Amino acid sequence: MTLHKGASPSDRKQSGHPVNPFYGEADPIAGMETSPPRHALPDGPLSPHTAYQFVHDELMLDGNSRLNLATFVTTWMEPQAGVLMAECRDKNMIDKDEYPRTAELEKRCVAMLADLWHAPDPAAAVGCSTTGSSEACMLAGMALKRRWMQKNKDRYPGKARPNLIMGANVQVCWEKFCNFWEVEARMVPMEGDRFHLDAPSAAALCDENTIGVVAILGSTFDGSYEPMAEICAALDEVQRQHGWDIPVHVDGASGAMIAPFLDPELVWDFRLPRVASINTSGHKYGLVYPGVGWALWRDTDALPEELVFRVNYLGGDMPTFALNFSRPGAQVVAQYYTFLRLGRAGFRAVQQATRDVARSMAERIGALDDFTLLTQGDQLPVFAFTTAGHVTAFDVFDVSRRLKERGWLIPAYTFPENREDLSVLRVVCRNGFSLDLADLFLADLEALLPELRDQPGPMQRPESVATAFHH
Repeated sequence: MTLHKGASPSDRKQSGHPVNPFYGEADPIAGMETSPPRHALPDGPLSPHTAYQFVHDELMLDGNSRLNLATFVTTWMEPQAGVLMAECRDKNMIDKDEYPRTAELEKRCVAMLADLWHAPDPAAAVGCSTTGSSEACMLAGMALKRRWMQKNKDRYPGKARPNLIMGANVQVCWEKFCNFWEVEARMVPMEGDRFHLDAPSAAALCDENTIGVVAILGSTFDGSYEPMAEICAALDEVQRQHGWDIPVHVDGASGAMIAPFLDPELVWDFRLPRVASINTSGHKYGLVYPGVGWALWRDTDALPEELVFRVNYLGGDMPTFALNFSRPGAQVVAQYYTFLRLGRAGFRAVQQATRDVARSMAERIGALDDFTLLTQGDQLPVFAFTTAGHVTAFDVFDVSRRLKERGWLIPAYTFPENREDLSVLRVVCRNGFSLDLADLFLADLEALLPELRDQPGPMQRPESVATAFHH
């Protein structure tokens, strides 16, 4: 979560300002003298109408989520899904005995994903819902570490420090995991035109203390898939040479809900024996509002039983594996609704339409003389591009800033270590972002280019105020 500082004494004591008289429900002048304080509880209550209006007015300054091309998170669902979520928003997901049908829908979603991801025996796969992929990754990392600890009781913790191998393009949650659970993060840097983990680099970093390799199905930096089968084959060779049996976790936050439908021939999931666990974000290409994620293990051997807590809570024995406890059941219900509503054919149609939009946008942007494409939008419906080598009047940060003036939120950011020289723009296409909206975006981009070309040079804004990178 984001950390916030408390208000200063002057903030807490600040006097209110006059408010719009019409904020009063019945009497236009009743209680209109001052607005409530911003950083301390008001002395008394407000009418619900007035409280709503204050909050509503401030939120008008937020960006329009449908025009947000930075986020992977779902920004549109059908009204029926919204009704179901409203009906379930007061249900606590952890109260399995009190809400048994909600718990049943969670189990069905796990079973559906186990089948979708080709678990050897879907009935034997284990999994759970989470608040998102970040929690799911933490749980998967904990399972990897605990399995390694069980195999190395004679060396850990006294003589050995566990490590986890990943590309420098991983989502920050993996860095958090390594920091919080005292695991060495061995990151493969980007090199040249390789922007994610490859098999030789992963294998080269392995040793007897490696708890696993994280492979990403859909890098947030550019939308590309990492080569799962090649990575697993390289680890097979490592085992033949050294005896180290190193499992793979697939971070499929986005791609695990794209590849099964659009790339069925791609072998990336539990069909690879070395894949021990997979996570995805239901609130990304699972097409559900935030926040719901899923973590699955191929069988009970992949998830050590000692990590599963069995709690006698509110009348029943409840096995649980989670970092959170109380959370709403609404998103889980919405996930089941979406699975039921679309089925395989519906998901295929939705994801194909989204990829078609991404590929069309990438092709049209690539045709502009000002830009160079890094990816084409043909894996995740995501693509990255940068300014062409001959462009000196503006940079990607100028483009991001100018598009924001027209309502478009598109991130500009610098790549990590070894490719810090490369700054890019990234476009994430999602369900609800149509070809019509894509046409509007391209029209605005093309309209800005003459002004950008006339600049004497890039704005050279400080890095601290450059558009942030959003996973």
